[in-house]
Amino acid sequence: MQLTIHVQVLAVVLAVAAVMGAVTSKTNFCAMGAVSDWVNIGDTGRMRAWVFSMAVALTGVIALEATGIANLSGETFPPYRTANFAWVRYLLGGLLFGVGMTLASGCGNRTLVRIGTGNLKSLLVVGIFAVCSYLMLWTPLYEKAFLPWVAATTVNLQAYGVANQELGTVLAGMFGMGRSQGFNLAVAALVAAGMLVFCFRSPDFRSERDHILGGAVVGLAIVFGWWLTAGSIGREWKEYAEMAAVVPSRVQVQSYTFAAPMGDMLRYLFDPLNFSLVNFGVVALAGVILGSSVWAVLAGQFRVEWFVSWTDFANHAVGAVLMGIGGVLSMGCTFGQAITGISTLAIGSILTFLAIVIGAAGTMKYQYWRMTREA
Repeated sequence: MQLTIHVQVLAVVLAVAAVMGAVTSKTNFCAMGAVSDWVNIGDTGRMRAWVFSMAVALTGVIALEATGIANLSGETFPPYRTANFAWVRYLLGGLLFGVGMTLASGCGNRTLVRIGTGNLKSLLVVGIFAVCSYLMLWTPLYEKAFLPWVAATTVNLQAYGVANQELGTVLAGMFGMGRSQGFNLAVAALVAAGMLVFCFRSPDFRSERDHILGGAVVGLAIVFGWWLTAGSIGREWKEYAEMAAVVPSRVQVQSYTFAAPMGDMLRYLFDPLNFSLVNFGVVALAGVILGSSVWAVLAGQFRVEWFVSWTDFANHAVGAVLMGIGGVLSMGCTFGQAITGISTLAIGSILTFLAIVIGAAGTMKYQYWRMTREA
């Protein structure tokens, strides 16, 4: 294989994802676990680790945009700062994903990590997740079943004089101010500072190195993805793709997300000799599994696990369906929207994050209520 800029970019994406997979496995970084700890035992350690990863990613984006290295208000994948504010899509997709990840015992990233540790349940979850993501992305399902009401409930912010849905831009529009990068960066800095205060005001978080390590590595990986695809290397990558005889898939400004790439992975597996379908997201999925697997072997944590009952199987299967549909509907998951998206300070990403937490917390409360009734 020729060592083109495209191959080099994907190789680096794979390596960073592998590091992220190993670290999230080692530190038990998990969005579903974060909500579970908070709801069930009042422990906010992993929730703060999740928020810390957002703060690190947001701080990195502030630096990239302040120095002119990147501009995330242009076209990105997904279009985080789009002026088309599809609020129902974000909320419903996030709720579905939150319910789904609870039933399936983990979000997209955690499911990939568990595959690397030998969990066969997670392998089935990824398979179903990928099928549903593929159906949403590459068949008429979304266009026929979702697009009519999504379009009807979408607000075009430009009609109200607001350029996009970045928090600073929206606030400036609300108060009749002109769009200013300085104002946007100041708003982002205040949000990042608030997140950091929330995290480090807890002695339990400060004293737990794994929480800090997991959040820092995930946040930095998101920043690296933005730097790689939006900076000079990214521009060279895009120029190469435009001149290529066969245009590679999804050569866009982007960072780590795991919902749409599930469908892209299945699309590639249907045509495995078409290497143009191997994109950023597909190699990121492989990288997380690879890194987790290496860590599991080195740490002696590789264990084969299967379903304990048909009920367990059904819960995971239904959860995978909800994650696949909800993740694509909301344009991201606990990583793609709740970390990568929030690093852009898009209102839709914030809504999705809140909806995921509400969906997961509500499902956990219902499961506990049902368990007490049965007991």
